[in-house]
Amino acid sequence: MIIYPAIDLKDGKCVRLYKGNMNDATVYNPDPASQAKQFEQAGFKYLHIVDLNGAVDGFPVNRDSVTAILEATDLPVQLGGGIRKMAHIENWLEAGISRVILGTLAVKNPELVCEACAAFPGKIILGLDARGEKIAVEGWVEESETTIFDMAKRFEDAGAAAIIYTDINRDGTEEGPNIKLTKELADGIDIPVIASGGVGNMKHVREVEKLSDNGVEGLIIGRALYENRLNITDLAGIN
Repeated sequence: MIIYPAIDLKDGKCVRLYKGNMNDATVYNPDPASQAKQFEQAGFKYLHIVDLNGAVDGFPVNRDSVTAILEATDLPVQLGGGIRKMAHIENWLEAGISRVILGTLAVKNPELVCEACAAFPGKIILGLDARGEKIAVEGWVEESETTIFDMAKRFEDAGAAAIIYTDINRDGTEEGPNIKLTKELADGIDIPVIASGGVGNMKHVREVEKLSDNGVEGLIIGRALYENRLNITDLAGIN
C-alpha cells in the first residue's frame, strides 16, 4: 500500500482543514516546498497536493506554491483542486504533475472527464469527496445527490487510474477513516481506491492496509503526520 503525505495549500501555505471547513484551517508550514522536501527526506515516495483555494474558486490559484514543490523534489505528485477545464489538465501535466485529480468536474462535466481519461491514460484520478455517501463539490461547500457508488460506476470503464474516497466528516478529525464505505466502494469496482480522511494513529493505517486485497492501493495522511502522531519509521515498511 502506498502512503501519500498530504500538502493542502491555502493562501500559499501548507494547512489542514477540519471537516472541510475553509474557515477552520491550521497552518503547519508557510513554505510548502520545504514541507515537500521534508517528506521526501523522510522516505515517502509520492506526494498528494490539493489547491484548496482553487477548489473553491474553480480554477488553479496556488500555482506558484505547486511549482516550487515540483522544483524542490523529484517525487511524483498527484494534484487536485480547481481543475475544471481540459486546458487546466494539460497545463499541469506539462508542468510536471504526474496525475491530476478531478472531483467537481466529474459531477458537472462527466463527458470531459471521460475525454481526459482517454487522452491521458494513467494520468487521471477521480476525487470522490463525500459526506457519508453523498458527493460534495466546489471545494466541499455544495452537496450533490450523487453517491460515491453512482459516480464510481459511471466511470468504471473510462480508464481512470484510481479513485480517491474522502469522508469529509472525518477529514482532519483523526477519528479514523470510513472503513465500511471504503471497503464497499473498493469491492464494487475494478478501479483502485485510495482512502483518505481521518487517519490519526497506526491502528487506522493497519485497518486500511487490511483492505489491500479488496482493491485499496493507497492511503492519504495529513494532520497525523504534521502533529507527529505517526512514526515515519513505522510507515516506511508500508510505503
